[in-house]
Amino acid sequence: MALPEFQRGYVWNRDQVRGLFDSLYRRHPIGGLLVWVTESRSALYRGDGQLAPGVVKLLLDGQQRMTSIYGVVRGKPPKFFDGNASAFTGLYFHLDQEVFSFYQPLKMKDDPLWIDVSRLMQKGTSGLGEFIARLSAQPELAPRVGEYAGRLSRLIAILDIDLHVEEVTGKDKTIEVVVDIFNRVNSGGTKLSKGDLALAKICTEWPEAREVMKQHLAEWEKAGYHFNLDWLLRSVNTVLTGEAKFQFLHDKTAGEIQDGLKRAVKHINTCLNLISSRLGLDHDRVLFGRFGIPVMVRYLDKRTGLMDEVERDKLLFWFLQAGMWGRFSGSTETYIDQDLEALEGPDGGLDKLIEQLRLWHGGLRVEPGHFTGWSLGARFYPVLYMLTRMGEARDWGTGLPLKANLLGQGSKLEVHHIFPKAKLYDKDKKWRYKKSEVNALANFCLLTKDTNLQISDRLPEEYFPEIEKKHPGALASQWIPMDPELWKIENFLAFLEARKKLLAKAVNERLKELLHGDTRWIEETRVITPTPETVLGGISSEEEEQELEALNAWMEEQGLPKGILSYDFADPETGIQKAVFDLAWPNGIQEELSEPVAILLNEPPEVIALASQARFRCFTSIGEFKEYVRYEILAEEKEKIA
Repeated sequence: MALPEFQRGYVWNRDQVRGLFDSLYRRHPIGGLLVWVTESRSALYRGDGQLAPGVVKLLLDGQQRMTSIYGVVRGKPPKFFDGNASAFTGLYFHLDQEVFSFYQPLKMKDDPLWIDVSRLMQKGTSGLGEFIARLSAQPELAPRVGEYAGRLSRLIAILDIDLHVEEVTGKDKTIEVVVDIFNRVNSGGTKLSKGDLALAKICTEWPEAREVMKQHLAEWEKAGYHFNLDWLLRSVNTVLTGEAKFQFLHDKTAGEIQDGLKRAVKHINTCLNLISSRLGLDHDRVLFGRFGIPVMVRYLDKRTGLMDEVERDKLLFWFLQAGMWGRFSGSTETYIDQDLEALEGPDGGLDKLIEQLRLWHGGLRVEPGHFTGWSLGARFYPVLYMLTRMGEARDWGTGLPLKANLLGQGSKLEVHHIFPKAKLYDKDKKWRYKKSEVNALANFCLLTKDTNLQISDRLPEEYFPEIEKKHPGALASQWIPMDPELWKIENFLAFLEARKKLLAKAVNERLKELLHGDTRWIEETRVITPTPETVLGGISSEEEEQELEALNAWMEEQGLPKGILSYDFADPETGIQKAVFDLAWPNGIQEELSEPVAILLNEPPEVIALASQARFRCFTSIGEFKEYVRYEILAEEKEKIA
């Protein structure tokens, strides 16, 4: 039996391994295996060893269970293992309590009833006498040695358990059909994407492909950008085929893929350097429109020679606009293909690409109403960040510019509430400002951590005059209305409206700067201004926020991605913000493979209805969500595996 190349890596954690062995020991059913019987000469399998002539059985369903059993029994991972071996290293069994636990020195020290499961399995029945002799040497344990011997034998006999094996056979069972079968039977576990299938075929000719690509992803992660294999492969695809759909990669040779990857990585690095240095979008949270990068990669690959400033900035103008209006928030492949097509032919190029975006959205000029969104999840939060990094915004504590080249990663900047939350959420309900107003983008600015702490929860009418005196112009550099009347808490809403106008004006100036005078795309005859609407939902207290942050930490412990706090849910057609979900995975916990998920704590029915209509799976308690993760994402079984 071998492992098919399209199988993903080992993803189980220690709780799942412990639960599996508990079920095996108690002889509870753990489910059967599903294998694909196919000809060995055409089999897509993992590893560089040779298969025996004839047919081979490739394991479709049961990889996590079989890998766990192998790892515990052998005390080491199998060949071509891809995952965290510590998940099955150091499993112990307590002969009296009949429980499994991973090695804990303080807990297990001086207790001879804790048995190293791997050591027992490796010695087998022939080594059983050693364990029995050790127990017999303890006077207090001697009376129960027979009972313990039975439990040791039962533990060893796990190796003799037969699992039902179901076979998928037939000439009509192509890899595409088999992958579909895999996704159906593995609906609770890690599904396979079209990118996985494409990568599987690549690995049959270039076995190291997956690992090489992961190394590139790791390098970008060090720089603060988190991408996945599908995303990288998409850029390889656009380089080699000019298409978004992975099926066009299937007839490419290993040499062509290697060359395409080399070119794609080079161009991705160029894109990230440009986006970071010129736009200031220097970390993952502010990198909106990431699926615009495969389009940029194709453009860079088609051209020859160095770009001048005008061409460079026009490309960045398109990327920024695509991010602002959510170009790739819907049908990703469809829009990438449309944009790739705009680059082709004698009349193709950046002008056609930008014009296509303008016609799609209806206008590319930013208006004050576009800053109506609130929370860090709002689509225009990266725009605020860009303004701060790209322009002359200055820190209010030091008076120094906050340009990208003067700071490292974005973690060194903190979001500051200009009007502090503590004062806007007045205990006496004097002001009665709503969450959407308190956390409005126009109430945010970016400062260094020290400055943020120094200002604390003081009101603008107190600290603004001090800043202006120490650092003249620093307030205006952060687009603060300079009318002192607007600095008073009773005029907070008027302050927001005035600052929205200043922010919109600043963005349009930056857009003009990127266009180097060719401003036809933002000189609209028809102004596209969103109608302000009531934005529902959002985190209601610091306690709630702490709960959600703790949940994100728990997700990381499970080896799963964190959700987006205060996720801005916008109408996909208009881009207008409709609600704020407390915590969300808009592309699914298994990105683009599982359903979108939202956690909505203490939210009104209207918010839950909005999320449900948008096909989010909604949870109103953290306990319910954790059950979903355990039993549907991590594929634990409620009854079979504790």
